This record gives sequence, C-alpha cells and structure tokens, in this order.
Amino acid sequence: MEHTTLPMSELTACLKVIGDPTRFLMLKLVEKKTYCVCEFVEMLGISQPAVSQHLRKLKDLGILTEEKREQWRYFTLNTTSTYFPVVRDLLQYSDDQDERYLQALEREGLASC
Repeated sequence: MEHTTLPMSELTACLKVIGDPTRFLMLKLVEKKTYCVCEFVEMLGISQPAVSQHLRKLKDLGILTEEKREQWRYFTLNTTSTYFPVVRDLLQYSDDQDERYLQALEREGLASC
C-alpha cells in the first residue's frame, strides 16, 4: 500500500498534538460522528474554554474540520488532511472498551444544544 511520507519534524509535531489524552479521545469520538463544542463539554467533563483550546490545536493541525450551524460549531475528522492516515492508523489501535471512551459515550446526548 502506497502512503505519503512526512518529514520527521512534521510527524513529531503531529504526534505531540494528538498524543494528549484528551485530544486523542476527541479524535476517537469524532472518528464515527460529528460533535459540537457543548457536546464535548458534557462528554469530557471539562470546561468550554478547555474544550475550545483542544479543538483549536487539532484544527490548527488540520486534522479536524469545523462547520458552523447557527451559533454552534461542529467538528469532524478531516479525511483529506496530510495527517489523516497517521491518525486513522493510531485510532485502529485504540481500545473501544477504554474506560474513559465508554464514559464519554455514556454522557453523549446530555448537552442541550
């Protein structure tokens, strides 16, 4: 299978951003569904400014796309990103039974956006 190679500096910068446990969990969540900021706040149990900061880093990397719907911002994986193959491959190794992931899914739908 042919794949794009990346300079080590770019690859390590990507890994630094996605290596944060909260950001990696966010990527795992948006792997299957689009979420808005308020949903992440409820699902992750962290403040809106913290969620926005994590999302900004992922968006700046180019691995998330943002769509505005009225006053809400929704995020999904950017499958055209240079880093998408790296993220996709790493997500395949993540455990769908991870406690933090399951807890986040249990809180899905609690946000009133």
